[in-house]
Amino acid sequence: MAGSGGDGIVSAGESLIAAAAMEGYHAMMTKSFGSQIRGGESSCRVRVSAQPVLNPNGTLHVAVAFNWEDFKKFGAELPVGPQTVVIYESSTGVAPDKLPLEGIKPAVVFSVPIEELAKKTAETDKAKNIVVLGLLAGWFGVGRQTMVAGIHKKFAKKGPKIVEGNERAFNAGVEYAETHPLKEGRKLAAPVGGGGTKLLTDGNDICAAAAIFAGCTFFGGYPITPSSEIMQFLDREIWKYGGTVLQAEDEIAGVGAALGASFAGKKSMTATSGPGMSLKTEILGLASISELPLVCVNVQRGGPSTGVPTKSEQSDLFQAAFSAHGDCLRPVLAPINVGDTFGITVEAFNIAEHYQTPVIVLSDQEISQRKETVVPIDTSAFQLVERRRPTEAELVDYSRFRFTESGISPVSHPGMPGGNYLASGIEHNEDGSPTAGGEMHAKMNEKRFRKFAPLKNRRDLFLLEGDADAPIGMVSWGSVAGVAMEALRLAQAEGLQVKLLVPKLLYPISEVIYQDFFASVKRGLFIEQSHQAQLYRLVQMFTSIPARVQPLAKSGSNPILPVEVLERLRSMVLSIQSNQPNQPAAELE
Repeated sequence: MAGSGGDGIVSAGESLIAAAAMEGYHAMMTKSFGSQIRGGESSCRVRVSAQPVLNPNGTLHVAVAFNWEDFKKFGAELPVGPQTVVIYESSTGVAPDKLPLEGIKPAVVFSVPIEELAKKTAETDKAKNIVVLGLLAGWFGVGRQTMVAGIHKKFAKKGPKIVEGNERAFNAGVEYAETHPLKEGRKLAAPVGGGGTKLLTDGNDICAAAAIFAGCTFFGGYPITPSSEIMQFLDREIWKYGGTVLQAEDEIAGVGAALGASFAGKKSMTATSGPGMSLKTEILGLASISELPLVCVNVQRGGPSTGVPTKSEQSDLFQAAFSAHGDCLRPVLAPINVGDTFGITVEAFNIAEHYQTPVIVLSDQEISQRKETVVPIDTSAFQLVERRRPTEAELVDYSRFRFTESGISPVSHPGMPGGNYLASGIEHNEDGSPTAGGEMHAKMNEKRFRKFAPLKNRRDLFLLEGDADAPIGMVSWGSVAGVAMEALRLAQAEGLQVKLLVPKLLYPISEVIYQDFFASVKRGLFIEQSHQAQLYRLVQMFTSIPARVQPLAKSGSNPILPVEVLERLRSMVLSIQSNQPNQPAAELE
């Protein structure tokens, strides 16, 4: 669905996915809009299925245009094909055979007086989105009863008149669909096994909830699209668990306060997007040299600079890995969907506490703001890690940065008897006293890097699917991993021998895991949404990638589709069979 800001596009999408979740369907809703503070274009995509959904998918089955000017602004984000049912506002004056969709003839076109039906039934054009929900329920059998219940719940506080008007608008949409039936039935199949009601949430909210579960009691941050909802959720909820939120005057103060809370012995967190990460890097360097736990969530958006604040991209990986000054290693994790964000956030706190380090979580706009149905999370399956604190014996002549076999030293906090130490951003000896000596600096660098050696062997932080000996391999991460997973299933259905590696630990690079994966690979793809194919370049720095493994990379706002990946896999199979080189890699955008 697409229209102007104020048309209730996103609200309609949320009502639709909520109804689907209540009926037991699997569903996903992404939303997209221009960067204007007010007005501009707005859209949402809802994918509903009896089977689990992995990504927003490609060509639309149903396209709803409140006006064509705004619909066209989304381009490849809302692709219409020959199987699409197009529903649009008849008052736009566009004839059904003159749609502004060059080169495409949709399967079915309905020109509907949406605004007229809204005014006639609800006495306001603000009910246009409710009419559309009725049309969708009537033509496709989605959430008819549950959406009526949702209307009653949503508008209950506005009084019976508003509730009744919106219910009439919904019924008007249903009646219109019934009197203008589709020639071929397109009713949605019932959920498999009855489905069962699903949890419906988005990436930002579940990230904040996971932080509370992990024991976070301090958040310091500053609002920035598209991460602000993390702070908003915590501001509502964390106080119930003895925690505090500080909305600071800027990004630097926010992360500084979070690091101060960690120094005081608290699990702490900050969240931002790319421009904010640029400001936080100095304090993250302080966290590294002072060996203090800190979780920093970067919800990536298009860049550089202010860039494209409302669209998703995977272009902050280099920043996450290398933006620190000096020799510095900070673990970088990335979730692959909304549900996975819970576990990755908990893992970020565990790694931060265990290794006494800042940890960066790379979410992105799509995961953070899209809604998904999630199977209720079994929190008993998670173990929580606390930082290693000094024993009574270790507090005698306490040495904060003592060299240990693991590289991890016990950390005290202010007020712990015997635990006082000098904490600063300058290089230090084992006691914390400043030093400019090259020998001690080299030893401390070695200590800070050596402690991460076990992390690189965490195979549980990698998802491997497909035939382990397959000659074709794919690597993908973050929100785009769902595209690669669906492409894998499509390829397997055709009998293609393909495997997929999804790293959730992006840095440090796990050389052995990648080497094992590439051992059988003759052709392959790195699938990611960045102009530079950043993960491909990063892995290439630390391990050998087979020569015929190519990047499939696009800038943000340019979707990568499962069928597009499938075409590349088919081509690779043919090139292996004929023992011919691949077609030249598509030029990176």
